[in-house]
Amino acid sequence: MIQPSEVLGIPLPAWRTDDVAMLEEMATRWLKDEIAPHYELFEKQEMVDRESWTKAGEAGLLCASMPEEYGGSGGSYAHEAVIIEALGRTGTDGFGIALHNAIVAPYILHYGSEEQKQRWLPRMATGELVGAIAMTEPGAGSDLQGVKTTAKKDGNQYLVNGSKTFITNGQHANLIIVVAKTDPAKGAKGTSLMVVETDEVEGFERGRNLDKIGLKANDTSELFFNDVRIPTSNMLGTDEGQGFIQLMEQLPQERLLIANQAIAMIERALAVTIDYVKERKAFGKAVIEFQNTQFKLAELKSEATMARVFVDHCVDQHLKGELTTTTASMAKYLLSDLQCRVADECLQLFGGYGYMNEYPIARMFRDARVQRIYGGTNEIMKLLIARSL
Repeated sequence: MIQPSEVLGIPLPAWRTDDVAMLEEMATRWLKDEIAPHYELFEKQEMVDRESWTKAGEAGLLCASMPEEYGGSGGSYAHEAVIIEALGRTGTDGFGIALHNAIVAPYILHYGSEEQKQRWLPRMATGELVGAIAMTEPGAGSDLQGVKTTAKKDGNQYLVNGSKTFITNGQHANLIIVVAKTDPAKGAKGTSLMVVETDEVEGFERGRNLDKIGLKANDTSELFFNDVRIPTSNMLGTDEGQGFIQLMEQLPQERLLIANQAIAMIERALAVTIDYVKERKAFGKAVIEFQNTQFKLAELKSEATMARVFVDHCVDQHLKGELTTTTASMAKYLLSDLQCRVADECLQLFGGYGYMNEYPIARMFRDARVQRIYGGTNEIMKLLIARSL
């Protein structure tokens, strides 16, 4: 059987150092042994077991890029990238550790006080705290300036009120970074990031675990904040109104993360499809022997190879601190579009079997679709790219 990591056959980039490669091998093996065997159950119950988070922490797969003094592994985004790709290669995409590791924890590392980092990051590294970030609201998606949730100062506390939706890890999360308006009159300049430890407050409610088309194993929820009191020390940053800038600074990594997710699924889709068309017979010969099959897979492999080179380049740029918003937007838009197309074309080559849920290509087809929406829609990515013209 072709392995997803072998399907393109191109040299590894320089950022995949020996220790990064070792982590990738370990993460892949651990996910195959500990998560993949239970994944059908996780899909049916529409969330990964809470115990899996603790096990991931014990295995060193949480907060790999956080400094050792805060309980992390002292790595970089390179280490997060291979964990993200291991999820895609093993078909365990719905396990929300990528967001926990590479989106939530970095906000605390970059903008948290020393006390905040000491208080939260070690517990995120063990899995005691599961992270989420609450940006989207029923009336505000990619337009983050339009959030209505408020955090009003009341003595030495903030009073948080509002509702959020489509929140990844929403059922399990007990540390949630909430995008809120500390001064609604100032628009974007009145936005701040508030950390809510849900086990420590009253007035917080979880809504439905939302019924999605794909990524069924990931709990995605509505969240409600009704006069939730948090200490003023739970705000990220030194002053109110820094939230929008903080979001803009961290969104390029989120968009690169989506590109890493996409290339991993692209390679897996090609691997399982190439295996299938070599074995499946039609009209007396293997499906791979038909010119249409050969041409279609030749096109997809060519596009996937270019995409892999670009993603690896973006990771290299990011590790050097040189990844621009424009380039990250290109990576998110191009890779997620290609991911959906590859999943669709590969499903077609499976024929009727591709439409059956027992075949992994069917789940890839469903899971891929949201990639063009979250992290900022691809239409928003094009607007951001257009500003560079």
